[in-house]
Amino acid sequence: MKRIDVKITFNCNNLCDFCAQGSKRSSIKMKSLAEIKKILSDARRNKVDSVVFTGGEPTLHPKILEIVSYAKKIGFSKIQLQTNGRSFAYYDFCLKLKNAGVNEMGPSLHGSKPEIHEKLTKAPGSFAQTVKGIINCKKLGMYVLTNSVITSLNYKDLLSLAKLLTRLGVSQYQFAFVHIIGTAWENKDWIVPQKKDIMPYVKKGLDIGIKKGIPCFTEAIPYCLMKGYENCVAEAVIPEGPVADADVYVENYGEYRRNEGKIKRKECSKCYYFKACEGPWREYPEIYGWEEFKPVLKKK
Repeated sequence: MKRIDVKITFNCNNLCDFCAQGSKRSSIKMKSLAEIKKILSDARRNKVDSVVFTGGEPTLHPKILEIVSYAKKIGFSKIQLQTNGRSFAYYDFCLKLKNAGVNEMGPSLHGSKPEIHEKLTKAPGSFAQTVKGIINCKKLGMYVLTNSVITSLNYKDLLSLAKLLTRLGVSQYQFAFVHIIGTAWENKDWIVPQKKDIMPYVKKGLDIGIKKGIPCFTEAIPYCLMKGYENCVAEAVIPEGPVADADVYVENYGEYRRNEGKIKRKECSKCYYFKACEGPWREYPEIYGWEEFKPVLKKK
C-alpha cells in the first residue's frame, strides 16, 4: 500500500517543546481546499490508495470535513488524521469525521497524567481532551493508533502510559524517539534523552501491548538496541509514499527518511540488520556519538 502524507495546515493549539515543525505555524499559510484536492487527485492517478492528513493540527483546517469527503469520494481506502486529539473530545465532531470518511484516528498522548503530557504540550487541559477524544473514537468503533514522542521528560513514564493506552482500548500504539529538528533542535540540550537510558522503559512499555495482543511499535530506535523486540520496529511497516509538506513535495518519504533524515556509520555494514535498519535521526550522534550502537554480528 502506498500512502501520501499531506500537511494541510501548520496551525496548532498545542505548543510542544519537541515540535518538529518549529516556526512553520507562523511562517507558512494553510493549504487551500483547491490545493489539497489537486494533491489528492494527482496521488490517486499515481496509484496512491491511503492518505494521512497531518500538520500542525489538521482538525483546525476550516475545510477539514470537505477535505476528508473529497478523499473518500475519489477512492482513498484508508483516511487517517494524525492529530493531537483534542478536537476529538467533541463527540459530534468525531461522528462528522467518521461520516465524512475518516477510518483511522491518530491522536498523540505523551504522558500517563496531565503533569507530564501538559508539561510537554504547553496546553492546559490538553490531557483530558485527548483522553476523552480517544474514548469517543472507540465508542464510534474507530481504529485508533496513538503516537507518543519519547523525550527526557517522559521516558520513565512509558510503562504507565502503555497501561493507560491499553485501558483506553487503543488499537495500536507507538513510541517515537524525538525527531531533533524544529523546536526539538532548539531544546536539544535538555529534551533529548540518551537511548541507552530509555531502552529499559521502552521495552517494559512494549511488553504491555505484546501481552495483550495489541500492535505496538517504536520509531527511530535502531535494531541493535531492540534485541528481542525486533518485530516492534515501525520502520518495517511504515507505508511508502510521498509527502506534501509546506512548499515541498517529496516523491518518496521513505527514501528521503533513509537517505537524508537518518544515518548509519560504516561499522553498521557488519550488522545482521544493516539492510532493514535505518539508524538514528542524523542529529542524534552529533549530541551523543555512536558508542551505544553495536552491530549485531549474527541473528541470535
